[in-house]
Amino acid sequence: MKKIVVSSLAALAFSAGTALAADPPKFDYGAGAGIVSDYLFRGVTQSNHKPSFNAYFEPRWNINANLQAYAGIGYETIRFANDATAEIDFYGGLRPTFGKWAFDVGIWYYYYPGGTCFAGTPACPATLLNGNVIKKDVSFYEFYIKPTYNFSDSFALGMTFFYSPNFLNTGADGEYLSGTFKYSFPAFSNGVQVYTSGELGYQWLGTSDAFYGTTIASPLGGGPFPNGINYKDYLTWNVGLGWTWKVLTVDLRYTDTNLSRADCNAFTSDHTAVNDHSFSAINPTGVGSNWCGARFTAKLSIDITSTSFK
Repeated sequence: MKKIVVSSLAALAFSAGTALAADPPKFDYGAGAGIVSDYLFRGVTQSNHKPSFNAYFEPRWNINANLQAYAGIGYETIRFANDATAEIDFYGGLRPTFGKWAFDVGIWYYYYPGGTCFAGTPACPATLLNGNVIKKDVSFYEFYIKPTYNFSDSFALGMTFFYSPNFLNTGADGEYLSGTFKYSFPAFSNGVQVYTSGELGYQWLGTSDAFYGTTIASPLGGGPFPNGINYKDYLTWNVGLGWTWKVLTVDLRYTDTNLSRADCNAFTSDHTAVNDHSFSAINPTGVGSNWCGARFTAKLSIDITSTSFK
């Protein structure tokens, strides 16, 4: 769910370039592709800790030197608990700049085709071995705003805010707020430029609909919650080091969250989760997931615009 053109790194890089560029072409585009060792979205794996391929295409219209409109489509390989193996993203918005301030405002739709419903009910007879349940369709949309202040060509601080009224089609609303930074070191004589970047974010989650409810009380005293569970809010962070050369980027990153294995299982419906006596107020089964734990990732990507070949 978190793609290369909306990651904290890509957003900061684009914002800095937009805010400081002069006389951009009227029509432009961004396009790229890459592979990452684990596709993480706000600290949670979307690819079952396996490598993921991604690609995007983003036409852009520079209305004037300080305002850009854009739309885009993206693709990622995933592995969800409902057997969905692809994410297709449709998004669009505006990027205004005011001096050293750059903003990005828009809407993003996450589409996950090919899913299967798992619940063990007459309407949804398939089951997962660990007892987790998940809907066939977990597609959803978010509104977002991302302001960035570019102190210089080298250093920028940013903030992101996302809101969905139905996060992952669970029935729960979701808000995500984060702070980001990026610092680019002076380029070497061969054109290689090293950077460091990071993000500290918090994900708020509401209460699911009855599909994800539980009629079992937790040994810890929670529940039962037949009408839906109140997902655990959580903190996530990442920090990384990377380098660019022409259109190539290599990014090495460490990511983690403070979600327990029990609350991670309740949130993700992880089909690989096992019964390891991981209990919480909203997870009475003892099944725990490692989809939200610490992870080191490596990514190789290619990003181009209309000026890349000039």
